[in-house]
Amino acid sequence: MADLSQARVEAFLEMMSAERGAAANTLSSYQRDLDDLFSFLNGRKVSLGSAESKDLSAYLGDLAKRGFQPTSQARRLSTMRQFYKFLYAEGLRGDDPTAILDSPKKARPLPKFLSIDEVGRLLSLAEEEASLPGPGQFARLRLLALIELLYATGMRVSELVALPAKVLTQEGRFLVVRGKGNKERLVPLSKAAIAALSRYGAMMAAERGEREDSPYLFPAASKEGHLPRQVFARELKDLAVRAGLPAASVSPHVLRHAFASHLLANGADLRVVQELLGHSDISTTQIYTHVLDERLRELVQTHHPLAKKAKNLD
Repeated sequence: MADLSQARVEAFLEMMSAERGAAANTLSSYQRDLDDLFSFLNGRKVSLGSAESKDLSAYLGDLAKRGFQPTSQARRLSTMRQFYKFLYAEGLRGDDPTAILDSPKKARPLPKFLSIDEVGRLLSLAEEEASLPGPGQFARLRLLALIELLYATGMRVSELVALPAKVLTQEGRFLVVRGKGNKERLVPLSKAAIAALSRYGAMMAAERGEREDSPYLFPAASKEGHLPRQVFARELKDLAVRAGLPAASVSPHVLRHAFASHLLANGADLRVVQELLGHSDISTTQIYTHVLDERLRELVQTHHPLAKKAKNLD
């Protein structure tokens, strides 16, 4: 590192240690970051002290090309901001070139979702256990009904556990779900969900006897009057373990993701999935489009005339 640049970096590190109480590891991290920046700027024949915003922006772009994640890029930018603010405050330069730099956007994490086979394993075990007579059968039938409903409709867990008891008396293969903002939407029911509901309803009627009816489909002695979603989540994780799946990878929300992902992977329109999930904005639904990548590639390779021509040239 050139003498002048080195002197400015040393002055910056001394300030961070004396005035900010930065730890030795933190100071070493700053040193490494600024050494790397110096090497990049040196390649552009620009000194560390005279770098402009366009040079620093190019450096961030170079980090991305080298495979640095947005979080790592943001940490490097934080080092640069502090260094150039120090130079400006000390009168070593007349501006702060980091002032107009945007922080790297963090990639939105993809939702966890189960494969069709994994959901099948959950449902098969839930069905098998619900068919076992004896103590606890009602709870097992309830769990089966909950899972079938969730995977058939993609409802939010809060919507699922608060379903009204009148669901049991309705006819047809659709449910009216009251979602966020008190908005209602129509969701279809699978034959398996209808069958599980029927079995659950029959046993619930027998279990209740002369007890007072509850307005909820899944009543419980809770503050809300219905099954707490935490109880359902715990029962679902326990079932996942028995099915040989990692408990951490299974939750009611993951089943909602599976519903959306499996629909899209099998050709459903994104707008339809948006409506079924109750998303007010299509951009919220678009996070599921990661499952479309492979199918879209296959469609292009199969149907695009240029792709066909390329195959013929092979």
